[in-house]
Amino acid sequence: MKKFSLTDLLIFIITAELTGAVSALIAGDFSVLYSQIIKPSFSPPALVFPVTWGILYAIMGISAYMIYKTGKNSSLKIYIFQLTVNFSWSIIFFRFRLFTFAAIVSIILFILVGIMIFAFSKVRKASALLNIPYLLWSTFATYLSIGICILN
Repeated sequence: MKKFSLTDLLIFIITAELTGAVSALIAGDFSVLYSQIIKPSFSPPALVFPVTWGILYAIMGISAYMIYKTGKNSSLKIYIFQLTVNFSWSIIFFRFRLFTFAAIVSIILFILVGIMIFAFSKVRKASALLNIPYLLWSTFATYLSIGICILN
């Protein structure tokens, strides 16, 4: 196992956070579209999303670093893949307003997060457990995405 490196940890966290930030930047002002569309019940206010995602990206970065630190890095491939899919969702939904495609991407992301958690659990259980909030949020985000697709 590699010894702790604050620099490496920060690289993992910042990379995850930048993924979300760049995706949001490309997607554009989400609050305008979010205020205009018909949303399913239990839809949170727009402010909830950047706060929640900011926390989740940090957790993802920490958990990926924990895997990296073990030296058993093959499960990081699924992490990178799910992060890429995650990156694409906001752009598909907000920039291009392709609600049906975004709902499909959301389902795929939910599945990938589950696979990632399973893969991480084989390497380091704590890293997998850190991603449970991400799986729960992905479940909720999929509900919202499908609901918005149906209602609009």
